[in-house]
Amino acid sequence: MARAPLLQLSGLSLTFGGNPLFDGIDMTVQEGDRLALVGRNGSGKSTLMKLMAGFVEGDKGARHVPPGVTVGYMEQEPEMAGFETLGDYAASKLEVGEEWRLSVAAEGLGFKPETPIASASGGERRRAALAKLVAEAPELMLLDEPTNHLDIAAIEWLENFLNETRAAFVLISHDRAFLNRLTKATFWLDRGVIRRRELGFYGFEEWREETWAEEDAARHKLDRKIKAEARWAVEGISARRKRNQGRVRALAALREERSNQIRRKGTAALEFESGPTSGKKVIEALGISKAFGDKVILKDFDLKILRGDRVAFVGPNGVGKTTLLRMLTGEIPPDAGTVSLGTQLDIAIFDQARARLDPEESLWVNLTNDPLMAVSGNSDQVMVRGTPKHVVGYLKDFLFDEAQARAPVKSLSGGERARLLLAKLMARPSNLLIMDEPTNDLDIETLDLLQDILGDYDGTVLLVSHDRDFIDRVATTTVALEGNGEVMAYPGGWTDYISQRPAKGEAAKAREVAKPVEAPKEVKKADGLSFTERKRLEALPGVIEKLEAEIAKLNDLLADPQFFTREPVKFKKGTEMLAERQAALAAAEEEWLALEEKA
Repeated sequence: MARAPLLQLSGLSLTFGGNPLFDGIDMTVQEGDRLALVGRNGSGKSTLMKLMAGFVEGDKGARHVPPGVTVGYMEQEPEMAGFETLGDYAASKLEVGEEWRLSVAAEGLGFKPETPIASASGGERRRAALAKLVAEAPELMLLDEPTNHLDIAAIEWLENFLNETRAAFVLISHDRAFLNRLTKATFWLDRGVIRRRELGFYGFEEWREETWAEEDAARHKLDRKIKAEARWAVEGISARRKRNQGRVRALAALREERSNQIRRKGTAALEFESGPTSGKKVIEALGISKAFGDKVILKDFDLKILRGDRVAFVGPNGVGKTTLLRMLTGEIPPDAGTVSLGTQLDIAIFDQARARLDPEESLWVNLTNDPLMAVSGNSDQVMVRGTPKHVVGYLKDFLFDEAQARAPVKSLSGGERARLLLAKLMARPSNLLIMDEPTNDLDIETLDLLQDILGDYDGTVLLVSHDRDFIDRVATTTVALEGNGEVMAYPGGWTDYISQRPAKGEAAKAREVAKPVEAPKEVKKADGLSFTERKRLEALPGVIEKLEAEIAKLNDLLADPQFFTREPVKFKKGTEMLAERQAALAAAEEEWLALEEKA
C-alpha cells in the first residue's frame, strides 16, 4: 500500500520584522527523495528547513508528517546543554544495542565521542550533530550544510553513506561535487517562492537562467503594456471619459502588479585590487619541519611559491594545514629549516574562525573601527582602496541593506558573515591572499564570483579548502598533508592530485577508510552502437523529458493539502504512479548514460 508523503507543507507563510520571508509555500517530500535545497544567502533556506523539521512554526499554513514517520534534522548550531561529552549528546536518543551505529559514524566523520562539550570547537560540535543524525537513522534526513568543517575523507564517507541509505534526504550545501553526486531533484527557494525540478543539482544553473530569462521577458512585456496604456490615458478622448474609467482602473492595477514584483537580488560587488607588484619569489621554504610533542606536522619539506601561483592546502582536519600557512607567512617559526619571504608583500588574511569580526558590534562599527579602513574624524565613511565611501553604500555593494548595517554581526547567517569579512578584505590593495576555508557558508553565486575574481587577481593566493570543485577551479598547485609528517606538492587542482598521488602509505589507508561513492558502472566500450541502440539513444531524451513532465504534474497534484483526505483512492493511485514514473526516469537516465558511454 502506498504511503502518504513523508513531509508536506501547505500554504505556509512566515514573516520576520514586518517583511514576508515566505508566502503560501507548498512542498512535498516523498519516500526515496534525494533533494537539494538551493537559494541565495539570506533567502531563508535554513529557516525553511527549520519549518520542515518542526523547530519553527509558520504564521499560517500547515505542516504534516504521517504518524510513525521519523524526521531528523542536523542544524548548523546544535544545542548541547545538559550533556557532558559529545558522545553523550550524540547517543542521547539511541536505543540499547544501537550504540554501534554511533561508533561507525564517529569513525567515518572523524569526531571523538569522549571530547568534553565545554572544550569542543564549533566544527567538533557540528560533526557530533551529524553523527547523531546518521546513527538515529530517521526516514527523512534534513541536513543544513553537513560538509562544513568536514575534511575531504569525511565528506567522501558521508557521500558513500547517503548514496547507500534508503532514507529520503534534503540537503543544503555549497559543495557542488557533493550535490552533483547525491541529488535527484531540486528545490529552489527564490524571493519567498519554492520551485521544484526533477533533476539533481547538476541541472540547476541552466534551469535558473531559463527561469530568469522568462521573468525578464514577461516583465518587459508588462512594461510595454503599461507604457501603452499610460499614453492612452494622457491622449484619450474626453468624450468617452465615463466609458474609459475601466481602462484607467486597469492601468492602476497593472502598475500595482509591476510594483509588487520582487526584483532579483544582484550579486555582491566582489573585487580584489592588487597592490604593488611583489617580487617574483613570494615564499621559499627549505627543509622545514614542525612538531607539537609527539605530533609531527611535517618534516624536511621544500616549497617555492612564485608570484601569481594559486596554492591549495588539503588534508584531514587537525593535520596542520593552518599551522603550515602560518609558518609560510612568517607568523610562527619552523622547528628546523628556513622560510624566506619575497619583497614588497601586502598580505590580506581571510581566517576560517572569522576572528576579525566582533560578533557583538554592528556591521557599521566592524568596518569603521577597522584601523585599515577608518577615515580620520568621520564615523560614517570607510576607506575603500584609497577612496572614502559611505559605510552603508559600501555594505550595499555586498548585498547588505541599511537595517542590517546597524544590526550586530551575531545576527548574520554564516554566509553573510563570510561576505562581511570579504568586504573588509577587499577594501585595501594586496598582493598575497591567505584564505583559510573561504568557501564555508557561501552561496553558489558568490562562490562563482569569488572564483572568477581570484582568476583575475594579479597577486598570489594561498588557499585552505575542503571544497573539491572550488580547488579544481582555482588551484595551480595542491599541497597535500597526509598525516605523520607526510607532505607532498602536486601540480594542478584536486582531481590532478587524486590522479597523481601514490596508492601507498597513509594516503592508501585514508582511501580505504572512506571509499568514494561509486559512479554508475561503466559499460564496456564497443566500436559503435548497433542500429537499434542508436535509435534508442536518439529516442531517450524525449522519453526522459516526458517522464519529467509527468512527475511534475503528479507532484503538483499530490501537493494539494486536501487531496489525501478528500480522495484517498486517487491519492493512493497518484502516489503509486509517482513512484513508478520516478523509477522509470532513473532507469531511462541510466540507460542513456550507458549508451552514450558506449557510443
